[in-house]
Amino acid sequence: MADDVKGKHSAQRLSPAAPAVLVIDDDPAVLHSLASVFEACGIAIATARDGVAGLEAFRRISPAVVLTDIIMPEQDGIGLIMEMRRERPGVKIIAMSGSGRIGKSDFLTVAKSLGADSVVPKPFDIDELVTTIRGHLQLRS
Repeated sequence: MADDVKGKHSAQRLSPAAPAVLVIDDDPAVLHSLASVFEACGIAIATARDGVAGLEAFRRISPAVVLTDIIMPEQDGIGLIMEMRRERPGVKIIAMSGSGRIGKSDFLTVAKSLGADSVVPKPFDIDELVTTIRGHLQLRS
């Protein structure tokens, strides 16, 4: 079962295994879907519902890979990427976005320039996303 960071700014461990991937998105349906797919593929994950909770989880569990949305309440993904990169330069970060005031391509370009290792536009191809995550996990080991 995925670790889940529930509610605003709270962190809760639900599994004794250290998750390899932290998924941060304010859409519960996205978190649930990705958790189901990644776990079916044997990838241990934790989830967080906003950038503040995501940063707390990042500091607590030290994931190998972070998959984060860009447009979120409390703390956006751009600021989150910058903070995570400052704290752990070697962590693999994947940014995803589906909309925004200046268009998803521009947000993803900014995310890449500020430290994301990969970018994924929403809607994404789940097989490609799993392949990208597995690639980042192999690079780290």
